[in-house]
Amino acid sequence: MTRSKPWGGRFQQATHPTLERFSASIHFDRALAGFDVRGSIAHARMLGAQGIVTEKDVATLVEGLETILSEIEAGSFPFDPALEDIHMNVEARLGALVGPVAGRLHTGRSRNDQVATDLALYLRDASEAAQHGTIQLRLVLLERAEEHLDTILPGYTHLQRAQPVRLAHHWLAFVEMLERDGGRFADLRRRLVRCPLGAGAIAGSTLPLDRDHTASALGFDEPTRNSIDTVSSRDLAAEFLAACALCMVNLSRLAEELVLWSTSEFGFVELADAFSTGSSLMPQKKNPDTAELVRGKSGRVIGNLVALLTVMKGLPLAYNRDMQEDKEPVFDGATTLRDCLEVTGGALATLRVNTARMRAAAQDPMLLATDLAEALVREGVPFREAHEAVGRVVAHCIDKDADLRSLSREDLRAFHPAFPAPASALTDLERALEGRSQTGGTARATVATALAHARERTQREARALGAGREVA
Repeated sequence: MTRSKPWGGRFQQATHPTLERFSASIHFDRALAGFDVRGSIAHARMLGAQGIVTEKDVATLVEGLETILSEIEAGSFPFDPALEDIHMNVEARLGALVGPVAGRLHTGRSRNDQVATDLALYLRDASEAAQHGTIQLRLVLLERAEEHLDTILPGYTHLQRAQPVRLAHHWLAFVEMLERDGGRFADLRRRLVRCPLGAGAIAGSTLPLDRDHTASALGFDEPTRNSIDTVSSRDLAAEFLAACALCMVNLSRLAEELVLWSTSEFGFVELADAFSTGSSLMPQKKNPDTAELVRGKSGRVIGNLVALLTVMKGLPLAYNRDMQEDKEPVFDGATTLRDCLEVTGGALATLRVNTARMRAAAQDPMLLATDLAEALVREGVPFREAHEAVGRVVAHCIDKDADLRSLSREDLRAFHPAFPAPASALTDLERALEGRSQTGGTARATVATALAHARERTQREARALGAGREVA
């Protein structure tokens, strides 16, 4: 194909082929194709409504654009890498379909406001899809949590056994995280309500454009309020990637636990074969590759956020070509998060929980040392004094290789005279769990109530989003 001159009649030389290849974006911004055509249809109709372009020409333009949209949806659109970006691909195809009238479509707009509009439409859909993905994963976690309301395991701090908790309570922690993640995407959508189209290259247009017309046609509340800000800002894209990165960090922490829990040393869970892989050398291996890949891809999405922030940090107003680098991080962040949410849900829905192994680990009497201290507090002992006394009890048991539960009341009173009962009576596992009945605690009724409320919130969010999926 013959190379064309750069935009504008002032150029006498064709673009150097190296620069053509270096500056081309069609290999990734084709993801905006459908949004670009929708924006062009709205723009064409506005031009007609304002008398800037004749109704006959508008009808021709819209017919051609609708044909292009059909080709895009069918996967038959002839993307041409020689045409630099999605905007030029659509315009060239429109020219091939309708002839010279295609040249009227770009009246009153710039590729600057055009791409800002495309990106806003993309972010709106991508944010909704991400929110939907968090809802679906929360529903999986709730299903598994309700199944394991009576499954007990050690809770961990510093990756050391800390206190016994219910597995349902543990998984509800991730439900809470994912609910906040979904809220961030919902919050972003509340800022994606102003339409960039009509802002032009930097200063608007002398033509009588009706920006409210195009904003309404594209589902926005109103036009953007400052033409310079419109074409020079990418903070909404960065906000989207920040929400993606935070969600991926939460998924990575969940994935890390699946990796740990599936080891022989823990033995708490076993991933289904469909979400595991084997070793090319060692026949006995069953590797938690699903969780490891999710954990690894979190770094990729964090990197996407850092990349975009770094691109934007030193740019003067208004548009700069550096901003072409916004799209690949956004597209990759959206697709990576989508896949990680889906595959994590699949792994969680199908894994097998070793309830016996979890409960055996939770039987460690040292997990109830805090309960011993609180027993002293109930007798009027200051907590720091009680903590010190129980610390000496623990040290004694470690030194003598003694079971904490074997200590009599008299044994305990050697460390503090206020102990009211033998250790066996003060370190009962079920009583320890049920004693933590405050809001947010791990008592059975408290967790059951939390599960019901979480399900209600999740289903309400799904209905508001139009997800249409409820689990009885």
